[in-house]
Amino acid sequence: MRILVVAAPLVGHLLPMLPSARTLAELGHEVVIASGGDAVARDLGGLPAVDVAQEVSFARCAARTMLAHPRLARRELAGQAGTDVVGLLFGAVNEGLADAVVAVAGAFEPEIVVHEPLAPAGALAAARLGVPAVLQENSLYDGPSLVAAVVRSPLFRRALRRHGLLDELPEPADVLTIAPPSVVGVRGGRPMRAVPDDGAGLPDWLTEPTARPRILVSRSTVAGPGGGDPMAAVVAAAPDVDAEIVLVRPADRLSRKSLPPNVRTVGWVPLSAALPHAAAVVHHGGAGTILTALATGTPQLVVPGPGDRRHNADLVARRGAGLSLESRSITAASLTRLVSDTALRDAAREVRAEIAAMPDPAEALRACEWQ
Repeated sequence: MRILVVAAPLVGHLLPMLPSARTLAELGHEVVIASGGDAVARDLGGLPAVDVAQEVSFARCAARTMLAHPRLARRELAGQAGTDVVGLLFGAVNEGLADAVVAVAGAFEPEIVVHEPLAPAGALAAARLGVPAVLQENSLYDGPSLVAAVVRSPLFRRALRRHGLLDELPEPADVLTIAPPSVVGVRGGRPMRAVPDDGAGLPDWLTEPTARPRILVSRSTVAGPGGGDPMAAVVAAAPDVDAEIVLVRPADRLSRKSLPPNVRTVGWVPLSAALPHAAAVVHHGGAGTILTALATGTPQLVVPGPGDRRHNADLVARRGAGLSLESRSITAASLTRLVSDTALRDAAREVRAEIAAMPDPAEALRACEWQ
């Protein structure tokens, strides 16, 4: 079976799709990925990819959306806009992707299109060809609600009409849901364990046991205002924390400054491999980092931010698997609690066990009637 996998042109959107895409290839299907930008510039494990975003600038779409809707923009930066801004923004992105995705689909002639919630250009292409679309969630947010938000946007509706479709998409043939129910509640769809894309290895020192607990600190892969980078606050508190603190991909200004003796830096590392060697992680609240920390049973301190990041932080704190704190509220006391509070550690391990019990991609995909 020929299967087209479609993701928005952002690394954090494509990476969660890769394990299932590889699994489909291992099951004997012919798989092609359609995404763009840095997402397709990386090693995709031998899967062929087409850049469908050559005419799309995510930064330009984001700027135009924010400038056109200043009140919504302020709510978005505070993480309080729900799906309003994400619908408008990714409506613009997908309007730009639609023609290229349809062209790739027309040439490849897939029998199934698998897409993530913020890439409904894939569902558009499937509808245009008259083949089923499968929605694969890649965050803690309810996938169908994200698709609906994008479909409501005027720009995406324009793309639908341009391709001879009405102002809605057919229902997906299947929804692959990856969020643990104890964190997000019970949802419809087919459960599938989120398997992180491991990528490169770790430096030896990061795998060695330490006398003190190790705290990893990560930041967003997407630049922009309200990015929720907690590194400066953690560095300021570090001298009073009895822990080894590791900054992952720190900004140049932090890399160049003199850091406290208990702070180290490292470049890009796969968090799924690094977190088992850490007692805790502090991060910006992105879905990929949240899910990886939950899957590894690592207590997390999440800095709320734009988009889904406040939502993610609230869910983690409500489950008891971590803390939700603004950067300015990060102190030595909060970092000490993060590595010493047994309730946080126990809750994180409970979620890890819950995720481990979910069907892995091979098991979930074999059970799909369309597979």
